[in-house]
Amino acid sequence: MTPDPDEGNTTESVDGRTEPSEQRGTQQTGRPKGVEPAEEMDWRGWFLVGAVLVCFLVIPVLILFIPQAQSLLGSLGLTVRQAYLAMPMIPAILLGITAVWAALRTQRAN
Repeated sequence: MTPDPDEGNTTESVDGRTEPSEQRGTQQTGRPKGVEPAEEMDWRGWFLVGAVLVCFLVIPVLILFIPQAQSLLGSLGLTVRQAYLAMPMIPAILLGITAVWAALRTQRAN
């Protein structure tokens, strides 16, 4: 087994030929040889980050403070029970709309 100066690591295949280990791994796993750098996030990426933050941080904190906000809920015409039912629907609807939007955007890009 002689090392390849370009690759550094070599392995012997079943039929006795010497192949660079990176090539052999690529053929076996289907992984690319190189990885391109990620693109920068535009406003769409930041919108997705904001939607996730609202859904997983802001709304749960607001749900915790529903009992203390009874006067605010009363001014909106909601009872505490209605608020407990409506608040979890906000992230569900927001995540659903965001998922459909991202899927349609991906289909248009291809």
